[in-house]
Amino acid sequence: MAEEMSDELVVSTGAETAMDVGAAVASLAPWVGGPVSQVLSGMSIGRKMNRVKEILDGLASDLDNFRSEVSEEYVRTGDFQELLERTLRMAADERNEEKRRIYRAFLARAIKTPGEPYDQQIQLLRTLDAVQTDHVRILRAIMQSPEQNVGVVGSQLQTLCNRLPDLRPEHIHELVGQLNDLRVTNMTVLTTMMTAHGAADLRHGLTLYGRQFIIFL
Repeated sequence: MAEEMSDELVVSTGAETAMDVGAAVASLAPWVGGPVSQVLSGMSIGRKMNRVKEILDGLASDLDNFRSEVSEEYVRTGDFQELLERTLRMAADERNEEKRRIYRAFLARAIKTPGEPYDQQIQLLRTLDAVQTDHVRILRAIMQSPEQNVGVVGSQLQTLCNRLPDLRPEHIHELVGQLNDLRVTNMTVLTTMMTAHGAADLRHGLTLYGRQFIIFL
């Protein structure tokens, strides 16, 4: 009897989730909902559909009252549908809410400002997939404006340690190295002593690609 009740619960929950996702798709503008439906019809995400619903609900909010003929044409292209499928699959596998919010921002920007080459969008998406929440924290610390009255001398690592006191210096060093490998940053003198103002202004440590990437953070 217990097994029967368990099976019924699983079936019911799955059906309700599918209905919820269907409602989320319906809440999108028709010109976006069509391509989304086509992508979802070919996906088998199971219990991860709640994460997809979360993305779609947010996307519907982001696109509320937005209308563009260029965007309408773009979302009907194969490039967008492939980009959408990749993004939703990554979001469905992502357990971290902050990362899922970034995926949502990526999709919203792709729809609102079409025109970037497909290969470049895929590269950005792969970088989004590679970064973790601590990488995001490092990037936000890098983007901060320099503090006042920072003293006479300092280092970039000292600045990051002050802005992220809960992270160990060794871990910060490792995270920045990983961001360098991803070509998001170019910070190779973390421990070099320099003027305090120079050490406090880390924004120049972002690469051109990094400046494109941080739009989604």
